Amino acid sequence: MKVMDKVQELIEAPLSPDELAAKYRDLCEDPRFANVPGKVEIDLWGRTVMSPPAAPYHGRLQVKLCDRLASLGGERTVEAPIATPLGVFVADIAWSSHTSPAGSEHMNPLMRAPELCIEVVSPSNSRKELTEKTQAYLAAGAEEVWIVYPRSRRIEVHAKQGLLERSRFAVDLGGLFN
Repeated sequence: MKVMDKVQELIEAPLSPDELAAKYRDLCEDPRFANVPGKVEIDLWGRTVMSPPAAPYHGRLQVKLCDRLASLGGERTVEAPIATPLGVFVADIAWSSHTSPAGSEHMNPLMRAPELCIEVVSPSNSRKELTEKTQAYLAAGAEEVWIVYPRSRRIEVHAKQGLLERSRFAVDLGGLFN
């Protein structure tokens, strides 16, 4: 009976970023999820959210964006899991002006969002999901969130003050969608 006393019957309130991070680490270390294709994220109630693998153009666009971000120096990460107040979300690309300290490269998920988080839109995304992720990354410390629309060949730049006309990060994006 003592074991039963330690088992939580239900989630009473949204989980904290620390609780979400612990749950995400457990999920990543679970061998049953080792070969699951696509993105695995966790919402603020601890539910696992899975997205199918994106089409090849999605990955190619991620590589192109990473190449363009190299001009800023710092550190670029593809598929960066980030613990936020709204869940653990996996940014398609994250950029930070500084390099991670030695030993922190195994931190999973990141407990603070890098300065720039980028989501490349896929047909499985919804406006609601992208709005939530934008708010979550900004709440977790991102300075900007870019939403990249491959089909309409445009990029939305979001910051805490709202939608921006242009990014503060000087990155040449000419020919990105070619």
